[in-house]
Formats: sequence, structure tokens, C-alpha cells
Amino acid sequence: MSYPFELKPLNYAYDALEPFIDKETMELHHSKHLQTYITNLNNALEPHTEFHNWSAEQLVSNLELLPNEIRTIVQNNGGGVYNHNLFFDILIRNTHPPKSGPFFNAILAEFGSVENLKAELKAAGLAVFGSGWAWLVADKSGKLNIVKTPNQDVPELDEFTPIINLDVWEHAYYLKNQNRRPEYIDNFLNVINWQEAERNYAKI
Repeated sequence: MSYPFELKPLNYAYDALEPFIDKETMELHHSKHLQTYITNLNNALEPHTEFHNWSAEQLVSNLELLPNEIRTIVQNNGGGVYNHNLFFDILIRNTHPPKSGPFFNAILAEFGSVENLKAELKAAGLAVFGSGWAWLVADKSGKLNIVKTPNQDVPELDEFTPIINLDVWEHAYYLKNQNRRPEYIDNFLNVINWQEAERNYAKI
């Protein structure tokens, strides 16, 4: 996907993740918050036709190549587009953690168990000050790691492949969970699309 960026439809209905993530939050998060990032990104890129064939990943991975006047706008809004598209794809109502295969073996090697991975991802999400993201990423050797990014920043995509990302901006949970970020993260951990995570891991 490149300019003009469009709102990517979800693979499920807005109420599909209840009771873990409520319909109203999902609808606002997807149709309003993500749409705003898309609109702002398109507006910034409109006069810069030399970047119209760049994907969101290319844009946020090469910020130093962008004109100064749009660099921060693309960092924030291009990051918002890239991060949210990954986030919405990593959610599903009925899911089953892996029990075999390369991704499962990588989890065991780094964390000892899926439950330990969940615990460390939750700890990272709680440790983000203000707004940002917690990520499960893999390096080029397949080794898993958990990292945090502020705002709509992304991990170093030339070094890491994102596997799972956890949105801890308040707009992701405040309607249902208010200030209870731990409760929101527990709910998130119940709707991780592990099969999508395996597909992401296979991209290394």
C-alpha cells in the first residue's frame, strides 16, 4: 500500500473481540484514529510525488531521506498507519498459542514458555511512559526480543521484524478500561492472533 493510503478494512467485525475489547473502542480506534493518521499522511505527501510509490514501511524506515518540512509529520502519522495496520491484524477472537514449529521454538529459547512471553510483553507495555508501543520482534537470526517505542515510532526495521505489537495509547483502551492499563493488556493477551504472529515470524 502506498499513496494515497486508504483505511484497510478489518478482518472481523467491530464487536468480534468482545468482551475483551469493546465494539465502541474498536470502531473509534479504527475508523477515527487510524483514519486521521491516514489523512494527515496523505496531506503531507500530496505535493511530494517522488514518495508516492513508497510504502508506509519505507517511509518510516527512511525518515532521513524525507524533506525537513514533512519528516516529523511522516514519523508520527506514517508510524501511526504502519503500527495500527500491524496491530489490527494481530487481533482475533478465537486463537490458540503455538505448540510446535520455528516460532514456538524461538519462544521457548528466549522466554521458556508462551506464558512467560505474555508476562514480559505485559511488563513492557506497563513500562511505556505516556503513549507508545510494546513489541515482540525478531532479529535476522530469528532470535526474539521485546522492545518499547514512544509515540508512533517503530523499531529499527532494518534490524528487526515486528511479530506482535501492543498499543498502549490511551485511545486504545480508555472507553472500557479507563486508566487501568494492566486490565487492558490482560484483555489484549486474550485476543492475540498467534497464527498471524507465526506468519510474521516466517517473514524473517
